[in-house]
Amino acid sequence: MRHNRKVKKFGRMTDSRKALFRGLATNLVIYEKIKTTEAKAKALRSTIERLITKAKKNNLTARRDLIKVLYTAGAVNKLLNVIAPKYKDRKGGYTRVIKIGQRKGDAAQAAYIEFV
Repeated sequence: MRHNRKVKKFGRMTDSRKALFRGLATNLVIYEKIKTTEAKAKALRSTIERLITKAKKNNLTARRDLIKVLYTAGAVNKLLNVIAPKYKDRKGGYTRVIKIGQRKGDAAQAAYIEFV
């Protein structure tokens, strides 16, 4: 039984799964809307919401924590200076997942994830 096992593994080892979500999070911050599978979008939600909550503090510790996760300095700066100030009065729920049907190549359920 899988009691209290909430991590979706996506058929990947830990390091490649972390790299996948780092890349998705970086691209979401840069482009503010990305197209991916529905399962990855739902799993990315928790990662990106934690990052935005940290970025709302906008101090040196928050910046260092974001640099550990996001791949580019431009993404960190955009998250701290552009995205996080928009949500300073919001307690959570910074993203939405919009289902767009099946992907043509492999019939995976595709979805957009974007900031509210």
